[in-house]
Amino acid sequence: MTNVALAPRKLRSFGKTEIVHALATLVSAIAVTAVIFAITPFSGTLGFVVVAYCLFLVGTYIVGRVTVNRNVGADRVATVLMHTAAFVVLGVLALIVYLPLSKGLKTVRPGFLTNTLDGIDPSAPVSEGGALHAIVGTLSQVGIATLVSVPFGILTAVYLNEIKGRFAPIVRVLVDAMSGIPSIVAGLFIYAIWIVGLNAGYSGLAASLALGILMLPTVARTSEEMLKLVNPSLREASLALGSPEWRTVLQVVLPTARTGLITATILGIARVAGETAPLIMTSFGSDGVVGPVQGLSNPQTSLPLFVYQRFLQGDTSRAWGAAVVLVVIVVLLFAAARILSKPRSR
Repeated sequence: MTNVALAPRKLRSFGKTEIVHALATLVSAIAVTAVIFAITPFSGTLGFVVVAYCLFLVGTYIVGRVTVNRNVGADRVATVLMHTAAFVVLGVLALIVYLPLSKGLKTVRPGFLTNTLDGIDPSAPVSEGGALHAIVGTLSQVGIATLVSVPFGILTAVYLNEIKGRFAPIVRVLVDAMSGIPSIVAGLFIYAIWIVGLNAGYSGLAASLALGILMLPTVARTSEEMLKLVNPSLREASLALGSPEWRTVLQVVLPTARTGLITATILGIARVAGETAPLIMTSFGSDGVVGPVQGLSNPQTSLPLFVYQRFLQGDTSRAWGAAVVLVVIVVLLFAAARILSKPRSR
């Protein structure tokens, strides 16, 4: 009995005995909770679930301690808590995806993806007009932000992890601080410097600069972690062969971490693809297609701004439809990041 209790056990190894004990404990917790709610003034579904869950945890610990020992009881409670946290996160994620799909999927038709709202009244039927201009604007703004931020982010990661200069601690603190900056602050910064200070006006370029500020810390921090995973022996071998440090970084470190750097880029894009607050202060929006070149000096809309403006005008159907397109884009980006982050089989 002692050897069984002290043997390491993975949280996922839940045998038949544990399942029977868990079901019996769950039924007992629900029954006791029902009695408590029947003889006390407590009421409400949420309260019932919370009380039953707490009793279930207590019962799980008691059963584990009585049947085996105290450590097994604590281990089973930890197992229940871990599984509960995982299901809660998955449930919230499922609701986030399900809500726009249930409300906007009927709006997403081929015409919605190929038409604009130029000359279309908000009260017009959903079959008229679409979000093509918003899709083009999102791709344009995020694309320009990526071209601006990714090189600086990777160079910052190289400086922090490879060069390790005297200012590396200060740069790391600044990057961490930028990670916590509210998105509206980035929009206000570009508004004050670019639109008001330089009198450049609202444009897609201004929105891209605001998104680039938000993307930069994500790319830099993720890229730094990816560079840390490169085997130090590769650097040592390159330097031992007489290669200078810059060539080692350029031809050994960066190619080795290429998959991780691509993942960092995709995560940075997904981070800013749904931002709305900085766009309100910078791009202003339009009802027609404004391409990347025209967007350098003209107002340009995007999917988050399209959703925001449609809701303000009471055009909820088109807003939910654009939300579906945006959710699909972000989910595809994260899926691509997961696929690219997997080690390649040799």
